Amino acid sequence: MELTVVERLILLNLLPKEGSFFNLKLLRIARENLSFDEKEIKLLKFVQTVDQVTWDMSAKVIKKVEVGEVVTNLIITALKKLDGEGKLKDEHFSLYEKFCV
Repeated sequence: MELTVVERLILLNLLPKEGSFFNLKLLRIARENLSFDEKEIKLLKFVQTVDQVTWDMSAKVIKKVEVGEVVTNLIITALKKLDGEGKLKDEHFSLYEKFCV
């Protein structure tokens, strides 16, 4: 699945922080796949403040990320939970379309 910088950052925050040993191992791999490598960090020129991350938005970085069935289901569950609670935000829209529609 091709993901933008924003989608990758949102997914990194959306992934569960707790779970079974099996799921935690898969989530660790997913986080590694969603993370940014040295080349991307230099290209995007990330700047992190206390409460936000900014980057050079003129650098168009799209990454193909493979997400397995278990992690996909965890993402779908998290997105649907936000939707059900009325807490889905505009920033989740493209991810909801990619994973839930």
